[in-house]
Amino acid sequence: MDALDLLVDNLTSPIVLAFALGAIARLLKSDLELPPAISSALSIYLLFAIGLKGGVALAETPAGDVVWPALATLGFGVLTPLTAFAVAKLRYDDANAAALGAHYGSVSAVTFIAAITAARAAGLPPEGFLPALVALLEVPAIVVALVLFSMRTGRGESWSAALREVVTGKSILLLVGGLLIGWVAGPEGTASVQPFFVVAFDGALTLFLLELGIVAASRLADLRASGWFLLGFGIGLPLVHGAAGVTVAGLAGMSVGGAAVLGAMVASASYIAAPAAVRIAVPEASPSIYLGASLGITFPFNLAVGIPLYLELARRLA
Repeated sequence: MDALDLLVDNLTSPIVLAFALGAIARLLKSDLELPPAISSALSIYLLFAIGLKGGVALAETPAGDVVWPALATLGFGVLTPLTAFAVAKLRYDDANAAALGAHYGSVSAVTFIAAITAARAAGLPPEGFLPALVALLEVPAIVVALVLFSMRTGRGESWSAALREVVTGKSILLLVGGLLIGWVAGPEGTASVQPFFVVAFDGALTLFLLELGIVAASRLADLRASGWFLLGFGIGLPLVHGAAGVTVAGLAGMSVGGAAVLGAMVASASYIAAPAAVRIAVPEASPSIYLGASLGITFPFNLAVGIPLYLELARRLA
C-alpha cells in the first residue's frame, strides 16, 4: 500500500466520512445534532475503553519495552509547548501564545484513537501500551505552558488550580483509571467485558466523529477573524511536531504503526483538557483563537491528511 492508497483509504474510512457529514450538516444549517447526554456518554465510553485496552496490553508488555517510548513522550510534553509558544508569539500576546502552547503541546485523545484505527487498517498494528503514553503527554505540556505564562507575567495564583482541573478532569481519570483496571485485571479478568469495549468501539467512534464534525464546522466563523497566520500555524506546526514524533519513536524502538501513532499524538492539539485549564489560568486568552485552531484546523487536517502522512513517514524511516 503506497502513500496515495493510505490517503484514499483514510479519506474513505467511516470515521472521516462521518466527520465530513457532521461538518456538511452544520454548514447547511441542518437540525442534525447529538443530544448532549449522548455525546458525553460516547466520550466517556471511548476514553475508558482505550484506557482499559491499554492496561490489558501493559500487563502483557515487558517493562523494558515501555521505558524509552515513555521518556520520549515526556520529552515531547516539555518541548512542544515551548515551540508552540515561540511560534505563536510571532503574532499573539503572552496570554494567547500560552493558550496555544498548552493546546498544541497536549494531545487529542480522539486523534490518537483515529490514528490507531488507521494504523490497524493499514496492516501496521501499534503497540498496545500506547494509551499509557496519552496520559503521559497530556498533563506535562499544559503545566509547562501555564508555568511559562506565570513566569513571564508574574501571575502564579491560578495555574495550580488549572493543574488540579486537568488532573481531576474526566479525560485523565478515565484514561488512567481504565489503564489501572485493565492492568490489574489482565486479559482473563477483562474477558467478559471485551465484547462491549472492543466490538462496539468502532461504531461508537464513528458516531462521536459525526458530532465532532458538527462542532468543528461551528468554529469556522472564528477562523475568518484570525487570518492566514492561524491557518499556517494549525497545519505547519503539527507537521513539524508529527515528523519529530515519528522520527524519535523509531529511534526509541517502536514499530512502524507505533511510531506513526506517536507522531499523530505529538502533532495533535487538545480540545478537552487544555481548554478547561486555560479558562481558569489564562481567562484573557481568546477561545476563538485556541479552539478555532485546535478543533477547526488541526483536528480535521490530522484526521484527513496528517495521519496518512505520519504512517507513510514511519514506513519510509523503518
